[in-house]
Amino acid sequence: MVKVTKTTEKKNSRKGKAAFSTDRRRKHHHFLVSVYYADGEKFGRVYTDKGKATRFAERQRRSPVVKSARITQVS
Repeated sequence: MVKVTKTTEKKNSRKGKAAFSTDRRRKHHHFLVSVYYADGEKFGRVYTDKGKATRFAERQRRSPVVKSARITQVS
């Protein structure tokens, strides 16, 4: 009796954070502004312009009820 072993090739799958700066298919990026309030509520808004996202986050941070406001690039 002959033993036959099956070999499988690993595919290079990219898991984790995508390299948004090198993706040539994208015409613009998306920036998520997450606002966390002192009472535990959470609010998010998506912008395609980083400047507008930054201005919105800064404006929210000035409010006394906002605990933190973060900007993350989502695509």
